[in-house]
Amino acid sequence: MSEELSGVAAAPGVVAGPVRRVVEPVTDLGPPTRVEDAKAEAETARAALADVQMLFEKRATGANSQEVADILSAQAMMAGDPVLWDNISGAIDEGLPAPHAVARAFASFKTALEQVGGYVGDRAGDLDAISARVVAVLLGAPVADLPVSSEPYVLVARDLAPADTAQLNPAVVLALVTREGGPTSHTAIIARSFGIPAVVACSRAEEISDGESVVVDGDRGIVVRSPDDAHLAEVERRAEWLTRARRESHGPGRTSDSHGVPLLANVGNAAEAEAAAKDSEGIGLFRTEFLFLDRSEEPSINEQVEAYVSVFNALGERKVVLRTLDAGADKPLKWLDLGGEMNPALGVRGLRTARVRPDVLEHQLIAVARAAKATAAKVWVMAPMVSTAAEAAEFVGLAHDQGLTRAGVMVEVPALALCAGDVARVVDFFSIGTNDLSQYVSASDRTIGALSDLLDHWQPAVVRLIREVAKGARVGGIPVGVCGESASDPLFALVLVGLGISTLSMAPAGLPLVRASLRAHSFEDCKRMAKLALTASDAVEARASVAESVHIPIG
Repeated sequence: MSEELSGVAAAPGVVAGPVRRVVEPVTDLGPPTRVEDAKAEAETARAALADVQMLFEKRATGANSQEVADILSAQAMMAGDPVLWDNISGAIDEGLPAPHAVARAFASFKTALEQVGGYVGDRAGDLDAISARVVAVLLGAPVADLPVSSEPYVLVARDLAPADTAQLNPAVVLALVTREGGPTSHTAIIARSFGIPAVVACSRAEEISDGESVVVDGDRGIVVRSPDDAHLAEVERRAEWLTRARRESHGPGRTSDSHGVPLLANVGNAAEAEAAAKDSEGIGLFRTEFLFLDRSEEPSINEQVEAYVSVFNALGERKVVLRTLDAGADKPLKWLDLGGEMNPALGVRGLRTARVRPDVLEHQLIAVARAAKATAAKVWVMAPMVSTAAEAAEFVGLAHDQGLTRAGVMVEVPALALCAGDVARVVDFFSIGTNDLSQYVSASDRTIGALSDLLDHWQPAVVRLIREVAKGARVGGIPVGVCGESASDPLFALVLVGLGISTLSMAPAGLPLVRASLRAHSFEDCKRMAKLALTASDAVEARASVAESVHIPIG
């Protein structure tokens, strides 16, 4: 008899296939025995760290996208962190064997990152994977690598490290199911970039046996054990539609009755912009952090101009929405000393860093303005983590003073969303960051997989707040877009359009399905689905009611 296991929808699509499980890493090291030769033990530990660092660097070089390469490069840097090594060598000097010293040092680092939260907190889970690899090398034990199989399979694991997820072969790995993780984890992000259906935070995933046949529904966030003929027929029907949509979906975003919804891409550098230019109507989120992270000093204005020009040129005369530096205590910069904080997720981050270092924002706006004048792109600029109309007005004034004609704000803080009507009078546009907005609305850290259900963009509180922002934008006569992960959900995209969202921006991999979903429905259909989501009692009911009313085989 068929059985459904619930999880969190992380990457769209539905497939059926046999399960292959990832070998779990060694976690029980037993009681430590005192080391007599600390120098030799330290040399062994350093060699193991170097091997793992080299592995990550090699995989970063061969990654299929810059986003994946950046993730793997960051892991390589973690493995070679000098402070981490100091902790490991110190533990060995105390008499701990290398495996125990490595495990203790990584655990301490993980706790520190979790306490920081935000962007840095998102990386805490990566340390487990690095530590497990180093320990496995030291013990000569099997590493928790992907199964070797010539036949396609559904991959089931407790969780996957970025280094492993980046090695997924879509021709062999049909789908991904993990017991931990969340919709904004590295596992989910990479799965979406590969077009592999994924369900994460499936608490009962450990019950699924190797070789067992399952259906993975990445649209609804469920795994079906022992699927019957009806399930398998539904899989085939939906898979055919998805294949056709990905192959045939091109051109501008619009509903079946020609209501235009420009579909934009989220990028972080010139390489990603060039790739996105092939299938998007512009850039809805240009993250500029890549220029500022992992360096000892602020990038010069000329260096910034050069980087921005390369991105703007990739889009020709299309729109590029640039987000100013989204950094602070949750994305610590060595050269930007903002001090320690008890709760960095609520601290000095985003636009708030200008309270401490206004020169950094001024320099960036100068560079953006110069780059805009040197290219044909339609450059819009927006500030992250804005809380009040006064903050918004001040930022817009600074941008306009530099000659940037379109200046807006990210809507991530509930306080700003609730005053959207007032803020709309002092800005040129809104861009809703649904990832952080969901986190702050539900008071749930998005790095904690156990809280994934609270971070679901289908939660009625999130949907209703988006409606209020759209209403405020309409009254103020300004456009409003969404650039969070929710925009890439083919079902939720319909709801967003029905709520009054002007544009949708997402990872390029999500564009074809969202475009196909819009073209299968009228603007009135979208309004009707928005009403269903608004009146639902919870996220599960909202998703289910919209899924039942669509004209396409999703959900």
